[in-house]
Amino acid sequence: MPSSRNEISAIIEEGCKFEGNLSFNGVARIAGIINGSVFSNDTVIVSEGALINADINANVILISGTVKGNLVATARVEIIKPARFEGTITTPSLIVEEGVIFHGTTKMRKNDH
Repeated sequence: MPSSRNEISAIIEEGCKFEGNLSFNGVARIAGIINGSVFSNDTVIVSEGALINADINANVILISGTVKGNLVATARVEIIKPARFEGTITTPSLIVEEGVIFHGTTKMRKNDH
C-alpha cells in the first residue's frame, strides 16, 4: 500500500526519553524528551509538552513544545504558541506566532542551491 505524503512515519510519545542521534525517513512527531540530534528528509513536528535539547535538521520543522538547539530547515520553520525556543535557526522561511518565547538568532537563506 503506498503511503500518502505527510503521513507520520515515527512517533516519540510523551513519557519517552531518548539520548543520541535520531534519523527519520518521512514525518516524525516528537512529544517526549530528546537529547542529541534529529534528522529527517521530510518534516519534524515537536508537540506541546516535548522537551528537545538537540540540533534539528529537516525539510520542515514545526514546533509547539520546548526546543534548545540549532535548527536547519530547507523549506521552513514554524514556531507555534505555546512554544519556547532557544538557539539559531537557518531557513528560507520562518513563521513565529504571537505569544511564542524566542531567544535566538535567525539566518534567512534563499532556497536555491
